[in-house]
Amino acid sequence: MTTYSLDPLPKFNMSDLVAGITKLNPFSKKTAVDDEDKGEAIDNSTVAGGGHASRQSHITKDELRVSQALKSHLVAEGVLQEMEAGVNDEQPTPALRALLDMNHINVPPAVIDRNHPLPEYFISSSHNTYLMAHQLYGESHASAYEIALHTGSRCVEIDAWDNDDNKEEPKVTHGYTLVSHISFRQVCETIRDVVDMEEANERNAAPIMISLENHCEAHGQLRLAQIMQEVFGHRLLSQDVREKGTREQLGTGEHITLAELGNKVVVIVEYHLPNEEESSDSDSSSGEEEEKQIRQQYAQKKKASNAGIIIPELAQLGVYAQSVKPVNNSWFEAHLDDAPHHQLINVSESGLKAHLPANSSKIARHNAQHLMRVFPKGTRISSRNLAPVPFWGIGAQICALNWQTFGASSQLNEALFAGSGGFVLKPAALRAGGDGNLSTGRRKRLLLHVAGATDVPLPKGRDNEDIKPYLTCTLVHPNDINNEPPKRKTAAYKPHKLTGFLHKDNSPSTDPVWKETLEWEYEDNELVFLRLLIKSDDSFARNPIFAVAAVRLMYAASGWKFIRMLDLGGHETTCTLLVRFELLDL
Repeated sequence: MTTYSLDPLPKFNMSDLVAGITKLNPFSKKTAVDDEDKGEAIDNSTVAGGGHASRQSHITKDELRVSQALKSHLVAEGVLQEMEAGVNDEQPTPALRALLDMNHINVPPAVIDRNHPLPEYFISSSHNTYLMAHQLYGESHASAYEIALHTGSRCVEIDAWDNDDNKEEPKVTHGYTLVSHISFRQVCETIRDVVDMEEANERNAAPIMISLENHCEAHGQLRLAQIMQEVFGHRLLSQDVREKGTREQLGTGEHITLAELGNKVVVIVEYHLPNEEESSDSDSSSGEEEEKQIRQQYAQKKKASNAGIIIPELAQLGVYAQSVKPVNNSWFEAHLDDAPHHQLINVSESGLKAHLPANSSKIARHNAQHLMRVFPKGTRISSRNLAPVPFWGIGAQICALNWQTFGASSQLNEALFAGSGGFVLKPAALRAGGDGNLSTGRRKRLLLHVAGATDVPLPKGRDNEDIKPYLTCTLVHPNDINNEPPKRKTAAYKPHKLTGFLHKDNSPSTDPVWKETLEWEYEDNELVFLRLLIKSDDSFARNPIFAVAAVRLMYAASGWKFIRMLDLGGHETTCTLLVRFELLDL
């Protein structure tokens, strides 16, 4: 066997690192996040995240109710007869239960067809999957992989490092931070158990992709390859599915299909180009300068010690995905120089955004033939997320999201992958033969008819007497990369206390009635989303979010439908929102 003599990476002074981190202030006003973008922790009871086809509902339609006012609304709209609605009945009638059980979206079968080449799919993806909280001082847990995979992620990330305490067992952690570590073997065993569970339950028979970020020296890399082969066994994709491989850059279209990958574990292995530079973000604020300097020092010493070499035993496991960080623009201007056989462009959100929108169509055409992974910029240390929709709009298959909380980006991710098992076919314009431009030039009008909600969930310490719920909705469009997405909202609802008997729709605050129509005009596009939040119009305080949902407009079902609302942790609630989507051509 070939031997390797890589110099060990230099040690860093932990006190210098800690001193640098203490200067960071992720909670400063300068980096404050809009409350509407925040989420709460995802856990084992979360059902949403990346298209929860594998999760079963914890709340059945029998546990749901509909307010008297909304029953009357359904009768007035001709959806149900008065007897069918059971306006004065305490429990929902069979007809009302059937309506509650109807989905508010229709996912076209073509969108989840698995007979297309792998680069033609969006893939629900997790970033720094091992972390349970903050990116600099959170804890690592193998169970985080189980949670991510069960909530719909199909691409998870493993940061592998040499373990000074046991050279035979590499560790998984966020390097040069205060994050705890877990064993690489334990992570693989967790992923293996999920594969076996899915196969036994005949659910999600789809591949799991591992984005392997290697920081190990030669022996550690060898152990990574050996451990994956030992633990995954027949589940690991370790050789071509077809007898003859093909070079992606030839443009022959002979890519492996999603169906051919079955439910294999597919490893994305790094491939280092000549003169490759360590990726960094130019938009780091001064507050993160210390951490940035530490990373740059590490990158320089890593390069000097020739530690970027990937040994053959590990490299050969990147059968259909070899991750490269481009050194120039050749990857979208013509073809990637010195490209591996199955290139995957691995780029930060800020690095990619610098090319947009000037080169959007070129990049989209590139992504019709090759894989791309977009990861959060280095300044997102508090597990905030990149905005995925503009990157989906140029065909980026893997938008890696911090999976720790169910914030705005995760809600949109759920909307795209709803009912799909984590793989969704891209629009034709973003697939082979497409021109890379999703815009049709046509204008559309969305009318969202909002009737009201039932059982708005209240956080601890809140009373239904002191809330004034309203619905606020944001239209998210791929072209909004540099613009604020347009918002519309209803009036705040407050029941009439003294004269309630005079008002037909005088429901309690937790059963708000709005009966309003919200309106948007936008450029026609298959990747437009609507994000819906029920909030309270609180005096002298930030308005809290009680329940959330997001819908890909392409999936929106016609007619009056109940949307099952989620809380900020992606858990089911008994809250339902009665709306009707109306899409018009202008």
